[in-house]
Amino acid sequence: MPALRVSIIGSGNWGSAIAKIIGCNVQGSNRFQPVVNMWVFEEVIEGRKLTEIINQDHENVKYLPGHKLPRNVVAIPDLVKATEDADILVFVIPHQFIHRICDQLAGHLKSGVYGISLIKGVDEGPDGLKLISDIIREKLGIEISVLMGANIASEVADEKFCETTIGCKNPRHGQIFKEIFQTPNFRVTVVDDCDTVEICGALKNIVAVGAGFCDGLDFGDNTKAAVIRLGLMEMVAFAKLFCKGSVSTNTFLESCGVADLITTCYGGRNRKVAEAFAKTGKSIEELEKEMLNGQKLQGPQASAEVYKILKQKDLVDKFPLFVAVYRICYERCPIQAFISCLQNHPEHY
Repeated sequence: MPALRVSIIGSGNWGSAIAKIIGCNVQGSNRFQPVVNMWVFEEVIEGRKLTEIINQDHENVKYLPGHKLPRNVVAIPDLVKATEDADILVFVIPHQFIHRICDQLAGHLKSGVYGISLIKGVDEGPDGLKLISDIIREKLGIEISVLMGANIASEVADEKFCETTIGCKNPRHGQIFKEIFQTPNFRVTVVDDCDTVEICGALKNIVAVGAGFCDGLDFGDNTKAAVIRLGLMEMVAFAKLFCKGSVSTNTFLESCGVADLITTCYGGRNRKVAEAFAKTGKSIEELEKEMLNGQKLQGPQASAEVYKILKQKDLVDKFPLFVAVYRICYERCPIQAFISCLQNHPEHY
């Protein structure tokens, strides 16, 4: 079999951290081409192009400063050129941009290419919930898997031990993806419950916003634990209602489920910005610009997309935590009212 070429679409905080892993792994394997193209949205940093900095200094100084990228990771500002010879595509961009990216790629990909999405988010389709993998699959006509887990990018880049979950229905592709991503400190588990793996990655960001509200309002650890538990209940209930096929409860015990939820509710950007929202009274948009250095916040927008779906299905009352996050972020509902979604939460689904 000819060696496979891997291209990464995206170069933010998470994209650069995963490029560090992929670049190292393909160098030590006969299965893969040694050069990894990484599409970079071009920016100018202190008079130099970001692609130039990455290719000359081997560091993404804006999104992952202090970490050297492998020399075989090549930054390319042209999306089509970065992916034209790829056998495997790794999608790792903010979910808001996936339509635009797929439209630019359509008709320019190699025959037989397949991909994996590391994108945490959902979209609203004409019939309700639309997973990011569904958008990629429909727009590009390729087989697509997903990777989600308790993977804070800076800790992955620091090579601190963590786990991740790949949802993949093709066993051969699952083994290839494991070779691309697994390291002694980045342990990969492959499951075939793809939709559940992906929906966990989107919904946990909504719960993390609620956890941040708790921190900003000084509600304490007991209340935050309740947010995590009730949020997990809503995640499971939402998955059972909206995911195609059967949903395995065991998937929520993988890294993509409860582990990612806990990590995000204590250490993620959604929690951090939501805490500042509660303390400062500034808008989510203002805080995103002030605090995230060009990165995008996923939780509030995911809550808006989920709310539209719940309203369409007349299920708003069944998901009080998800709905409260949306109304506080977008409808100027007083943040102090957040506690009521916990106090009045249904005991069972």
